Amino acid sequence: MKIQTHNNYKLESIESPIKFGDAALGLVTTRSFPAIVGTADMMLKSSGVMLVGYEKIGSGYCTAVVRGGIADVRLAVDSGAETAEKFGQLVSKTVIPRPLPNLEVVLPIGSLLFRLSQGRVSTEFRNKAVGLIETRGFPAMVGACDAMLKSADVQLTAYETTGAGLCTAIVRGSVSNVAVAVEAGMHEAERIGELNAVMVIPRPLDDLERTLPVAGHLIEEKPEPLRLPMAIKEKEKELVRLPDFAQLPLPIKEEVKEKS
Repeated sequence: MKIQTHNNYKLESIESPIKFGDAALGLVTTRSFPAIVGTADMMLKSSGVMLVGYEKIGSGYCTAVVRGGIADVRLAVDSGAETAEKFGQLVSKTVIPRPLPNLEVVLPIGSLLFRLSQGRVSTEFRNKAVGLIETRGFPAMVGACDAMLKSADVQLTAYETTGAGLCTAIVRGSVSNVAVAVEAGMHEAERIGELNAVMVIPRPLDDLERTLPVAGHLIEEKPEPLRLPMAIKEKEKELVRLPDFAQLPLPIKEEVKEKS
C-alpha cells in the first residue's frame, strides 16, 4: 500500500472567529479516520475555512465539519472530496449555506465542537509531521505501534477507534522519521492482521492540530524496555522443624463394653 501524503496549498489558518450566523457549513465523510484527517488537512490548506471537528458514527465512517463563507466552504468541500476520492475513501459530501439556529442547536456542529476546536496547540508537537496507521483489530495496531517506535525517532501521541474493529495509531516526529515509522508499521500490521488505511501529513496547520487526539499521559523520557521474565526476589521463609512422630505418645484405646 502506498503512503499518502499532503504537502501542497500552504495557507494561513483563520485568526478571527467566524460569525456562525453568516457562515456556511461543509461536511465530507470518509470510511476511515486517517482519510478524514488527510481530507481535513486539504480542506484547510485549499480555502479560508475553520475546522470545527469530526463526527464519528461507527463502522469507520468519519465526517469532517468546516465553517466559513459560502464560497470558501464550497471550495474546501470540493478539494476535500477530491482528495478522499483519490484515496478511494469518499462516502458523501454536502454544503449547507446559512444553517438555521435549530440545526445548530440539535446537531453537534455548533458551539460544542467550536469550543473543542479552540484548544491550545501543544508546543511539543508544533510543526511536526503526523503519521496515522489504521488497522482492523487491536493486536495489529499495537504491533504497528511497536514497530514504528522501534524503527524511527517518533512519539506515539494517541490512538482512535471508529467502530467495526478499526483502530488508528497516531505518531508525531520529523517528516523523514514519520515516513520511516509508518513504512515499518504498515508491514507489521499486515503481518499480524489487516491494514486498512495510512496517512502522512508533513506540516499540519494549527486548526488541524487542535482537533487531533492527544493522550492524557505522555511519556516524556524514553522508558527502558520491559524484560521478561522478571527476576523477583522473594523473602526467605524460616524453616519449621517437624516433631519426631516416633517419640509421640500413642493414643489409649478405650474398650467399649457391650451392654447386656
